[in-house]
Order: sequence, then structure tokens, then C-alpha cells
Amino acid sequence: MVLRRLDLDQQTALCRALLEDPAECFAPTAGTTVSLAHALRALLLLHAGYPMDWALSLERLVEFKQAYWEQVLPSLGDGVDVVCEHDDLAGQRALLFSPDTYRSVVKPWHKKLFHFIKSHTPAKLFYHTDGAVRPLIGDLMDAGMDILNPVQFTAANMNLKELKQEFGRDLVFWGAGVDTQGVLGSGTPEEVKEDVKRNIEALAPGGGFIFATVHDIQANVPPENIMAMWETWKTYGVY
Repeated sequence: MVLRRLDLDQQTALCRALLEDPAECFAPTAGTTVSLAHALRALLLLHAGYPMDWALSLERLVEFKQAYWEQVLPSLGDGVDVVCEHDDLAGQRALLFSPDTYRSVVKPWHKKLFHFIKSHTPAKLFYHTDGAVRPLIGDLMDAGMDILNPVQFTAANMNLKELKQEFGRDLVFWGAGVDTQGVLGSGTPEEVKEDVKRNIEALAPGGGFIFATVHDIQANVPPENIMAMWETWKTYGVY
């Protein structure tokens, strides 16, 4: 789901429209629902001038997502192992908003949504957020996150060994297999192998690691680098 760049008046109108019908504001793609954080880019603009509209918009958005999962999960039964929710809470250097803002504004709704999902399925809660999200990992776990994706280790303060030591006892890391932004596209096959091996060594001990690229493989990636990643994963990724 992509939120188009809108001017202030358009974003304000968009947020107010959420009060009427969230589905008309953000059309979810197949298998996904509306992103709280994508909506928040627009919703934060209402915070100073229209706090009631802003709070009600988040409430309506969560109601929409709950209605979606309430329909989907029973129809799938025991066939679901993982339920995915997707946001972006951080850029490559820092969070998109302060930890205090997350905890006071977004976290209560995340907790409500995640607990709702878990009340309808035994599946684990997979949560996607790119970027330098480390300051919020503990809060996300408290809200109900079981799996973090994509673990963008090239972002600020996202050292894999430190993340494993701090959170690895209770959190699954899904991703962090290779740097798709850098080495996979511009490095040599040997550099790709070194990156993959180093990442597996950081996250695999004790379990709780699902190997995947940090992001989608881009068009600039040479086939030999893909094979280098694959062969290194096969060699070192079984434990």
C-alpha cells in the first residue's frame, strides 16, 4: 500500500475521511491490510490542530483492520502459521517520530490490534518495519510482536549481534540475510558470501532466525551474486 504525496489540505481531508470509511481512503493489497504508520504520516498533521479527529481516525482504522482479520482468519483455520502486519516506523538514520509519540499515540492501537488478531488465531504475529527501529523493538514485543522483519542491519544502531543478545531470547528475526541495498547489487560474489556468512553467524545461534533478504532483490543484482547468496545460505544456514 502506497500513500501518495499529498499537500496539507489533501492530507487533512484524507484523515477526516477515515472517520467515514477507511476502505475508501486506503485500498489494501491482496493479503494485507491498511498500514497504521502509513496512515500516520497524514494523521500526524492533524495532531496539533484537530486532536479529536486524529484520535478518531486511528480508532476507525483499527476497527477496519479488525473487521478484515475477523473475516479472514476463521476461514483459514489451522492453516495459518504467521499473520503479517506491515508499517514503517523508521528511516535509515532514525525513527520517523519520537519513542514518546509512538508510545502515547500508536502503541495502544498496535496492542489492541495485535491482541485482537491473537485472540482469533494461534499463529505468530509477524511485523514489518524498515529502518532504524531498535528503540521501539521492546515496545513492539510488548504490544504482541513475535517476529521482526526485515531487520535492516545497515540502518543506524541495528547491529545484528547486539540485537540478538538483547532480544533474541523472545523474538524471531526474519530477514537480515544479505544487504540488498548495497553488497548484493554492487559487491563481488565473494563479498556477498562474506556478508551472508557474517549475518548467519550473528543471528542463527540458538534458533529464532529465518533467512531472507533485507529487501526485494533489485534489477541491478548480477545472477552470480544471487547464486553466491544461495550457496552460502545452503552451506551455513542449516542448524
